Amino acid sequence: MTSKRTVTLEAPRVTMSSRRPGRRAVVVSRFYEPEVNAGVFRLGALSRALVAAGADVTVVTSKPPGGAGASAARPGISVRRWPVLRDRGGNVRGYLQYASFDIPLLARLAFVPGDVIVSEAPPTTGLIAGIVARIRRRPFVYYGADVWTDGVAAVGSHRLVVAIMRFLERSTIRLSSVILSVSDDVTRRFEELGARPNQMATIGHGIDTEVFSPDVEPAGAGERYFVYTGTMSEVHTPQVFMRAFATVSAEHPDVHVKIFGQGVFAQEMRELADELVPGKVAFSGVIPAAAVAQWIRGSAAALVSLTPGIGYDFAHPTKAYAAAACGTPVLFAGPDSFGDIVRSASLGEAVAHDTDAVTDAMRRLLAQAADGTTEEMRATRTAWARANVSLAAVGQRAATAVLESITSSRRARD
Repeated sequence: MTSKRTVTLEAPRVTMSSRRPGRRAVVVSRFYEPEVNAGVFRLGALSRALVAAGADVTVVTSKPPGGAGASAARPGISVRRWPVLRDRGGNVRGYLQYASFDIPLLARLAFVPGDVIVSEAPPTTGLIAGIVARIRRRPFVYYGADVWTDGVAAVGSHRLVVAIMRFLERSTIRLSSVILSVSDDVTRRFEELGARPNQMATIGHGIDTEVFSPDVEPAGAGERYFVYTGTMSEVHTPQVFMRAFATVSAEHPDVHVKIFGQGVFAQEMRELADELVPGKVAFSGVIPAAAVAQWIRGSAAALVSLTPGIGYDFAHPTKAYAAAACGTPVLFAGPDSFGDIVRSASLGEAVAHDTDAVTDAMRRLLAQAADGTTEEMRATRTAWARANVSLAAVGQRAATAVLESITSSRRARD
């Protein structure tokens, strides 16, 4: 009888002095530092934890878009970057863009030495990484933040596209030695698609509580503003915030919205802002995580959303955890599965993905910023984030599972 793989909540802290030969990890992703998104945070934490555990890490990724800044060199981590097609918003998103990264990947990975290969979604990337690992008789670890094809199906893609992507995702699952899952809900969904319980390692969500901290210097001194950070896509439908802010802006003409990020809805968001609240919304593209933290820290609230009913109701938006780590309240618009977390932990306001509900929540949060409630709650929110969603702890748990896959693979070959 198989049993679900367990990963200890507190992996042992290890140092560079414990480095041992035969621990070379290859991490594959379309995105890596200095780009800013949840996947980058996860893989950065994993890479750092692997190095701390004595491994050498090679990251195979794309060249970042202009304006993303430069990533800091980190001992033990080598980053190999390749050109990739991006859409007008700077995203590696769409079949042509995915292919520009995935098709050359087979040849690129063939010349990167490693004892384990780790890949994030999409499953096209995972499948190629898994094939290379199988040919080289190395373990393959798939980092499953969500079930990719559930989202493809939910946004109305053609049935043939969904069927092909589902086949690729199931194939990636079969090739995986270990699947890293961010929640029990995601773990169950992978098992429904054919993953064995002993393949699954549920490691949780996290945010870098050193970068996102109440101790950073708040940006926008003297300004009153809401902030939206990260991707703008059909997963989020952030237009609800523009429509709600149109009413709030009329009542509070000194309040603005700051938006940092990119995505397929970025242009529509700009057009809505110009139409509904001209001059009140600033779009600044992708900026480094440390700068994002400063803008979150200075805001009245961080705007976070999930579109209900399209396959992502189980998701945990990392941007909400970033706000909590800064002690800043969250305004979450979306399903109760995450809304219940916001409410139970007193992280801010959780409402339906509805213009009127968001409008009322914005009013309440502005009142709380004015009467001192926001500052009174800051330490409580920060303490919750550090206790429950520390990215360092998640990275350690992920690294433990990755390194165990190397050990298990060697035992099987001996």
